[in-house]
Amino acid sequence: MKTHIKICCIQSVDEARMAIDAGADALGLVSAMPSGPGPIHEELIAQIAPHITSNLWSVLLTSKLTAAEIIAQQRRIGVNTLQLVDAVPLVELANLRRELPGVRLMQVIHVTGEGSLTQAQEYAPHVDALLLDSGNPALAIKELGGTGRTHDWKLSRAIVESVHVPVFLAGGLNALNVVEAIRIVHPYGVDLCSGVRANGKLNSERLTSFVKAVAQIESAY
Repeated sequence: MKTHIKICCIQSVDEARMAIDAGADALGLVSAMPSGPGPIHEELIAQIAPHITSNLWSVLLTSKLTAAEIIAQQRRIGVNTLQLVDAVPLVELANLRRELPGVRLMQVIHVTGEGSLTQAQEYAPHVDALLLDSGNPALAIKELGGTGRTHDWKLSRAIVESVHVPVFLAGGLNALNVVEAIRIVHPYGVDLCSGVRANGKLNSERLTSFVKAVAQIESAY
C-alpha cells in the first residue's frame, strides 16, 4: 500500500523541484500564520505553484476562516488543494465547495485529546481529506502547525479507522520515526516540514532518507 508523501514549507522553485524529484506526492505552501515556521508571501507562492505539476497536490496552507477570503487566496495563487489549518465553520466549507468545485479541501485536525476524534468525524463528510497535526488552537496565539511535536498516534489510528476520507499524518515526523508512525496509524499519507530541513533550507540528504524510510515500510506490506 502506497503511503503518500507531502513535503511542506516549500520556500522556492528550487525546493519544489527537489521535493518533486525525490518523489513527493504533495507540496505545501504556507501563507500567513499566527505562529510557526514556513510562511512566505503570496507573491512567492504564486510563483512556485505553477511548477507543481497537475498530477501532484499543490497545497496552500491558509489560516483564514471565511470562504470569501479563502476563495480570493486560491484564485490569486491557483493551487489545486486548500489545507485549512484552523476550524473552518461547516457553512463556510459548503460555500467553498460551491465556488471551487475542482479544488480539494483538506481540513486539519489538531490531535489534542478525545474531542479530536469527534471533530474529525464531523468534518470528514464535508472535505476531501483530513490532516492530523500537533498544534494547539486554544492558545492565545494559536499554534496551527509546524510545532515539530508528535502527538498520540493511537488516537490518530482511531481517527483513520472511523472516517472514510484520506488522512495525512503530520507532527514531528522524520526518517527515524516515520516507520513506527505508519505502522501504528496506517495513514493515507505523511506530512512534514522541519524533519527534512537544515539551517532553514530543504535538505537533500534528509529528504532522501525520509523517502527511503517510507519505501521501507511500504515494501513490508
